[in-house]
Amino acid sequence: MNGRFITFEGIDGAGKSTQIAAAVALIAAHGHTVVQTREPGGTPLSEKLRELALHEPMHLETEALVMFAARREHLAARIEPALAAGEWVVCDRFSDATYAYQVGGRGLGADKFAVLENWVHPGRQPDLTFLFDLDPAIAAARIAATRSEGDRFEREQADFFTRVRHAYLERAAACATRFHVLDATRTPQAITAEVENVLKARFFQ
Repeated sequence: MNGRFITFEGIDGAGKSTQIAAAVALIAAHGHTVVQTREPGGTPLSEKLRELALHEPMHLETEALVMFAARREHLAARIEPALAAGEWVVCDRFSDATYAYQVGGRGLGADKFAVLENWVHPGRQPDLTFLFDLDPAIAAARIAATRSEGDRFEREQADFFTRVRHAYLERAAACATRFHVLDATRTPQAITAEVENVLKARFFQ
């Protein structure tokens, strides 16, 4: 039996990391082997591409291609083998992030994104995606309080993150059966409870 593929999405500062750990713990408690990973990244080569994408200036289309190159390697070397072995994969970001950041934030043509998505992972989408929705101003304040120097995405201006947020919500509306949108302004405890309840209702009843 194939495993399940669950992703966590949202702008930087939305608080995904704590909730990913809680989801992994819950899934493991139900007897499943869990692979926790991230994008861009997840394999040695994809992590090298991550460093380029996050820190090296590049053309918009180059950036999108680097993201999808890292994703193709991640899928081939880690995600697909794990799912085929019946393991569950919990991933911090996937293609929805590329839609939000490169299409929404940067202005990449949606048609070009669709071509890359259909080429790199035709028919492969997460079984469930949690979207942590947060006002960019709140996210920026959180990042400023915890990080001394951000990457080149984190250093973008507020209007960039407003566009990213809107693109995320647009994507969620278009794929409503896959997405669960959370209010990320609430306490971590309240969000953990919601994440766990959704997982239980979707997979463990």
